[in-house]
Amino acid sequence: MEISILDTHEHLWDLEARPYSWTAALPTLNRSFLPTDYSAAIAGTPITRSLHMEADVDAPHMTDENEWILSLAAEPGNPVQGAIIPGRPESESLGEYLERWGPDARVKAMRRVLHVVPDEVSQSTLFAEKLQRLPGYGMPFELCVLERQLPLAIELVAGCPDVTFVLDHCGVPAITEGQPANWNGWIRELAQVRNVNCKVSGLVAYADPEKPLADQVRPYIDHVIESFGWDRLVFGSDWPVCTMTSSAKEWVEIAVSATAGADEADRRKLFHKNAERIYGL
Repeated sequence: MEISILDTHEHLWDLEARPYSWTAALPTLNRSFLPTDYSAAIAGTPITRSLHMEADVDAPHMTDENEWILSLAAEPGNPVQGAIIPGRPESESLGEYLERWGPDARVKAMRRVLHVVPDEVSQSTLFAEKLQRLPGYGMPFELCVLERQLPLAIELVAGCPDVTFVLDHCGVPAITEGQPANWNGWIRELAQVRNVNCKVSGLVAYADPEKPLADQVRPYIDHVIESFGWDRLVFGSDWPVCTMTSSAKEWVEIAVSATAGADEADRRKLFHKNAERIYGL
């Protein structure tokens, strides 16, 4: 089977143009990652299209980042097909923000990184109320939580039955600590909610670079496939965050190999068809 991959989770940032303060603590990532860098990173892989995932730019610069990425998506031949933009559902001003960005067909979803704010942020009534504005614009919400926060994610999605959710990075399991029963159970519980999808991404970034990466992440890939089924999975490179332990090419090879025994139709769902449907491509 010749695989074509729609990468639903690549980041770009230009530190000379706008600040991403979180990168200062991570030397590997504390530099600019530009479109030419991404093109070089995916050379020789089956990735042909991508969605840009907001990169947690400092809040005053969210509009600037959106404008930059959407300009890339408008370029003929650019692999970027659309943007998953940052948002602040805990803010009363989210409605005005959505009125500006929601009608743009290149805007495909919204994300709020929840492991950089107090846990109670995602549990407020206001947060859930604002999320329920997203279906009106055809926008899913990306759930970016740590393993320990999965119970909070379960509570959040239960209160938003009309919102389409995508769980980033398989819920960020603590891979170096072994596959815990808590993560297994929480993933199964979250998968019971039919409006929740799971993104097979990010796993290598949380693995031990001194040990074989494929062996470490395979049990997690297998478990989300078993829990969510093939119709609710999408793939993401998480480039350049993946470079903390591997190249984008190595991660793609791991994911392709891990699913080699599956039906071809199911693999197409994971690698591009589900994403086309979920994100309206």
